[in-house]
Amino acid sequence: MAENVLLHAEGVCTYCGTSQALFDVGLRLPSRGGVAILGRNGAGKTTLLKTLAGDLRPTRGSVKFDGIDCTRMPTESRVKRGIGHVPQEHGVFARLTVRENLLVGAIADPKGEDRIEEMIALFPRLGQRLSQQAGTLSGGERKMLAISRALLGNPHLLMLDEPTEGVWHSVIDEIAERLVALAADIAILLVEQHVKMALSVAQYAYVMDRGHIALEGPAASVRDDPKLVRLLAP
Repeated sequence: MAENVLLHAEGVCTYCGTSQALFDVGLRLPSRGGVAILGRNGAGKTTLLKTLAGDLRPTRGSVKFDGIDCTRMPTESRVKRGIGHVPQEHGVFARLTVRENLLVGAIADPKGEDRIEEMIALFPRLGQRLSQQAGTLSGGERKMLAISRALLGNPHLLMLDEPTEGVWHSVIDEIAERLVALAADIAILLVEQHVKMALSVAQYAYVMDRGHIALEGPAASVRDDPKLVRLLAP
């Protein structure tokens, strides 16, 4: 992996309630490009993203972003520093229109109105739904809206939790194409069950098992590693 590290987590241990979910997890993300986190359900992937986003606080270990220790930094401060997070659920305001959701994402940007046009260019389907309530969109359209809203915060790192869950195959391909394009300029950290899609976006991959990093390496090497099938098996 490239030496120009944007995010560095080391020895991270996190609990969910009284149960430990992460055990000495470490990972590095370059300043641009895609990184995938794979693993079966319950492996700790979502907990890891929530820890990096500041929604959960580790009991041990450190998280550095752009050279700054943000281990104890609140979520709002991480967002201001350039960490965008699209959670698996509740990524949009269901009762607001598509346009209103985008305006919320661009609220801190003086050029917010202009940048909404950029998001429509990125995901043209949204341009056809601007006056529609977000809660009435298809699953794929909601994912596109959630990604766009996060991008309007100008993140240097965009973290996505299951962006293709409940999405039609044709839309999965569209989202993957957009993520590949975005990864040319920013860092993308992708938690995804759709392994083929994830490894088409990522240049590097981590595979989690029971809260540990069990396998890591360049995406092509991880894809061809015989341990991958065992680690992803239900």
